Amino acid sequence: MNTEILGIIVMFTLSILLAIPFGKYIAKVYGGEKTLLDPIFNPIERIFYKISGINPQTEMNWKQQMVAMITINMVWFLLGMVVLMTQGSLPLNPDNNPSMSADLAFNTVISFVVNCNLQHYSGESGLSYLGQYWLMFLQFVSAGTGMAAAVVLFRAFKDKSSETLGNFYSNFIKSCTRILLPVSFVIAIILAFDGVPMTFEGKDAITTLQGDSVEVSRGPAAAFVPIKHVGTNGGGFFGVNSAHPFENPSYLSNMVEMVAQLIVPLAMIFAFGYFIRRRKLSWMIFGVMTVGFLMLTIPNINMEMNGNPAIAAMGIDNSLGAMEGKEIRLGAPASGFWSIVTTVISTGSVNSMHDSSMALSGMNELLAMMINAFYGGVGVGILNFFIFIILAVFISGLMVGRTPEFLGKKVEAREMKIAMIIALLHPFLILVGTALAAASPQYTMDSLNNPGFHGLSEMLYEFTSSSANNGSGFEGLGDNTPWWNIATGFVLILSRFLPIIGPVAIAGLLAQKKFIPEGDGTLKTDTATFGLMVFAVIAIVAALAFFPVLALGPIAEYFSLY
Repeated sequence: MNTEILGIIVMFTLSILLAIPFGKYIAKVYGGEKTLLDPIFNPIERIFYKISGINPQTEMNWKQQMVAMITINMVWFLLGMVVLMTQGSLPLNPDNNPSMSADLAFNTVISFVVNCNLQHYSGESGLSYLGQYWLMFLQFVSAGTGMAAAVVLFRAFKDKSSETLGNFYSNFIKSCTRILLPVSFVIAIILAFDGVPMTFEGKDAITTLQGDSVEVSRGPAAAFVPIKHVGTNGGGFFGVNSAHPFENPSYLSNMVEMVAQLIVPLAMIFAFGYFIRRRKLSWMIFGVMTVGFLMLTIPNINMEMNGNPAIAAMGIDNSLGAMEGKEIRLGAPASGFWSIVTTVISTGSVNSMHDSSMALSGMNELLAMMINAFYGGVGVGILNFFIFIILAVFISGLMVGRTPEFLGKKVEAREMKIAMIIALLHPFLILVGTALAAASPQYTMDSLNNPGFHGLSEMLYEFTSSSANNGSGFEGLGDNTPWWNIATGFVLILSRFLPIIGPVAIAGLLAQKKFIPEGDGTLKTDTATFGLMVFAVIAIVAALAFFPVLALGPIAEYFSLY
């Protein structure tokens, strides 16, 4: 166990050490400065612009950027529906997997377009290789969309006053080509050498040690898995995701995939500080996020290592930890660590079954998604945190009797209204969705694998994962039904685009305002004191909104074990 804890410390420390210089590189990319990869990607980007007729030098205001974002996402959605509903008749389908139904295709395409990857199908049997490749494309562009939106926030606070905030298409292309693609390529090489398959052949017949003949699915997984993590997408090539030995064959691959999903969200925090030349602010943000992350992670690792008391009471050896739903090659500590990383960052990939986690581990996984501001997904993580900064600035201003200001811009009623709407939208979608599911037993009860407290947690987790753009699930829930496909599909749409548009609108409105130089009475937002204020706002909002339903689900389940 001590060796496994050391492995976790190495993974997390390495991620931070890599993220700092990578954040500086990202800031240079978005700032238009020279980088080592310019000779490779400049010609490629010029081809994209020539084909599309886009002028990357054209400046856009925040409204034009959001229109561009929604338009291009609609195109991807329509193309995806066509591909998935006809994949059974299209090429690259050696296993003859059928086309998807309309409701399942709707849920799947929406889920991948919005960077959630909530999978109501099993990867190896639900998609052809062409379908897998289309979803891999969506994993690149959905991550690029979130990062391009975050650049609007970067630009809003770099200049003292500005109406225009860059070009959405330029930042989107740079995100995909200069950031996501190189990192994914390096990860793919490592995974391919570690045993992740990369082939277009169909199933392979093998004979087991017992003498049984078994057909084993394979495919171009080594290309698919890296962007699943680097873009904080989480959609698995195989049904059981990174618990599958073809997606995550060893402890080395487990460490590589862990660093892959941490590095860009962490780097975006430091990139913000480098870009606006306020590194102390980025360290404040990183500190608040890290404290919240560790408060969720350490208990989870401890609970999964200690095992299930109900099993121990039966006299069964529990020394390996709570191993139900976990892979022995990875162990309980690494699985507990992954369960929080993937829910905090909104990756949503799994290397163990969250449905089998200890009751309070499941609660922490839910809390990580309910808060949705500790690191977060690529781009949108910092946008979500920005909402809490605005709330903390406003409350702090009221407490000291001064007009709230953030980085030289007054925060007034219009910005606060938007911030409150976005802050309340997340719990609204989760709680209303869960309430509707609980009130509609004719549609949902047959889907539950567990009654009572855990059954409520399964429904709550599904809507929480959808609203947080996470995609993981309590997989005891049979979610491939018209009810779950359609209900979560609409939650996915609302929870992706409104929480992007809201922070971008606030940033755009603040960018237009007159810059106010800092004085002796200016509230310092790059201090530990203000960081504590932000953390308190996050904790209060999460506690008030979600404690009652958590008490009915995982907390009640925990007390039922004793």
